[in-house]
Amino acid sequence: MSRVFAYLRVSTADQTTENQLREIEGAGFTIEPQRAIAETISGSVAAIERPAFAKLLDRLEEGDVLLVTKLDRLGRNAMDVRATVERLDRSGVRVHCLALGGVDLTSAAGKMTMSVIAAVAEFERDLLIERTQAGLKRAKAEGRSLGRPPTLSQAQQEEVRAQRAAGVSLGALAAAYKVTRSAIQRVEKRADRSRDLL
Repeated sequence: MSRVFAYLRVSTADQTTENQLREIEGAGFTIEPQRAIAETISGSVAAIERPAFAKLLDRLEEGDVLLVTKLDRLGRNAMDVRATVERLDRSGVRVHCLALGGVDLTSAAGKMTMSVIAAVAEFERDLLIERTQAGLKRAKAEGRSLGRPPTLSQAQQEEVRAQRAAGVSLGALAAAYKVTRSAIQRVEKRADRSRDLL
């Protein structure tokens, strides 16, 4: 007989998974307490890298059912969600998503739904890249400088280069200018790049 598990995820400690569990029970599923896996972790972390989800994968067996209220409980990235569903499908585990009408994502209809979602996500990503590149191109054409502004003024950068040439340590300079060691290293790298261009 199939065992039914629920994966409940929230992003921050001030959130609760209670509503997700109620939604699953409201849809007619009875979940035994030991089969309701709750986790507090960002959706941007790949499912396989989440501690509770990784343990859940070890418990799931062929014929089991995994319930989620929404696809974003599995991950925000469509590719990660798809990879997770495919991995579960290969293990014989069905994945049901309540927000998609309870469709089994490992079924033919579910796979088609996943393909559409992945295609839309890829389309949105491509549009975002196009808009970003167009914006950068326009800003460059208008003569605006791109990237993060330097943490040190031009005069301070010259002082840093001179002091580094005199043997002053990264840590001492970082403390003196109240910046990170990385900021001092960036000053040196910019100077090296400028010399390479000459």
